[in-house]
Amino acid sequence: MNSLPRQRRGFHTPALLEEAIRGLNVRPDGKYIDATIGGGGHAAEIIKRGGKVLGIDQDQDSIEYVRTNNEDRITKNELVLVRGNFSNIAKIARERNYERADGVLFDLGVSSYQIDQSGRGFSFLRDEPLDMRMSREQTLSAYEIINRQSRDELYNIFSKFGEEKDARAISDDIVRARRIKPIETSRELAEIVARTVRSRGKLHPATKVFQALRIVVNSEIDNLKKGLEGAFSILAPNARLAVISFHSLEDRAVKLFFTRLVQDRRARLINKKPIVASEEEIRTNRRARSAKLRIIEKII
Repeated sequence: MNSLPRQRRGFHTPALLEEAIRGLNVRPDGKYIDATIGGGGHAAEIIKRGGKVLGIDQDQDSIEYVRTNNEDRITKNELVLVRGNFSNIAKIARERNYERADGVLFDLGVSSYQIDQSGRGFSFLRDEPLDMRMSREQTLSAYEIINRQSRDELYNIFSKFGEEKDARAISDDIVRARRIKPIETSRELAEIVARTVRSRGKLHPATKVFQALRIVVNSEIDNLKKGLEGAFSILAPNARLAVISFHSLEDRAVKLFFTRLVQDRRARLINKKPIVASEEEIRTNRRARSAKLRIIEKII
């Protein structure tokens, strides 16, 4: 099979793109929901196969990017864009006449644009304001957490949402550092963590701390659970729900949700074990190395 074309500059080709599109079993004139449209890579491939797409994203930059590069598809009503959180997917689908959808896709990864170009402090390799909000309308930022939360609250965040074994020492050093001056940028925070934690080979010492902050700032796990429930509720019988996750907390939530549906005989697994990226894909897209794809098909 020929590999799919790379996206326009600004957003990377999504991990497991071919596998996700194949798993959705796209049919002509079917209605599909891309709950995390990002740069529009999944949506474009669905449309090429004859499907219509409702694209959702809470990041206004993503919505504007996709709108600018898909004016013809929008005019033809092949693509509908909505800025919103996928926790409200059922409501959005009803409002846009996408109930009884033929498939729903969640790609839970942070986009290359958000990491490399958004200027919101998602990357520990950049010197940017400590923000991490997916939507600028949110009030809570990573800056607020790092500079206002207590030592114990920071410990709970890093240990629970980052599964960081050095959470206590990191929390202590953050509190000490902010007594001198506020911690304002992603690089400042990354340097504090790197001084506290020993090198972990290829994994940057701040990786789990940044993951935990992003999850808490954006209520990612709670929103994911609501989004999965909502997505399944608006699927037509025999339609599929596909989810690409990038860390154990996400994958655990998806696995538990899918297991419950199968046990209740409301759905069947398309893949018993998660689909992972090939060595070839990982060589060309390092962010695919932790991607896991799970797919179910609705029975009732």
